Amino acid sequence: MTTRERIQAAIRAEPGIHFNELGRRLTLANGQIQYHVRRLERADEVDQEIYAGRTHYYDRDFDPELRRDVAVLRRETARDILSYLRDNGSSPPAEIAKRLGIARSTLEYHLDRLCDCELIAKCYGTGSAVTVKISNHETVRELLGVVEPTFPERMTDRFTRLFDDVLHG
Repeated sequence: MTTRERIQAAIRAEPGIHFNELGRRLTLANGQIQYHVRRLERADEVDQEIYAGRTHYYDRDFDPELRRDVAVLRRETARDILSYLRDNGSSPPAEIAKRLGIARSTLEYHLDRLCDCELIAKCYGTGSAVTVKISNHETVRELLGVVEPTFPERMTDRFTRLFDDVLHG
């Protein structure tokens, strides 16, 4: 299998894979990845999209409506939030942060991205009461079954959580 075919196979197997993960997974230099990805893009085989500061790659046939959702769910914390809401229903942000053991600032960062994707919604009640709920149960169920963060993505999220514990602990 050629280098280009390996890159394309990795992108097909893991929609939303980001640039650095391609390099780690395939043990390729950045220049090699850039060269072959550009060629794949010119041949209309793959697309790239930048979300939250990361470049993510998708097979041309991958549903454009789900691309940002997949990019967000490559983050372990975002997946944990959705899993919590799926299992426990609508919840106030303070409860989610407490149950997941994360800082409110980290929770809000991920809630904003999940809201951008319309996977969740914040509902405002009387006073300052806020609850968070899943907006699209079917899409969330499908995505949680398909998208799994990689080991480096998990470690990045866990480092962020550790850093938050030190700062806010």
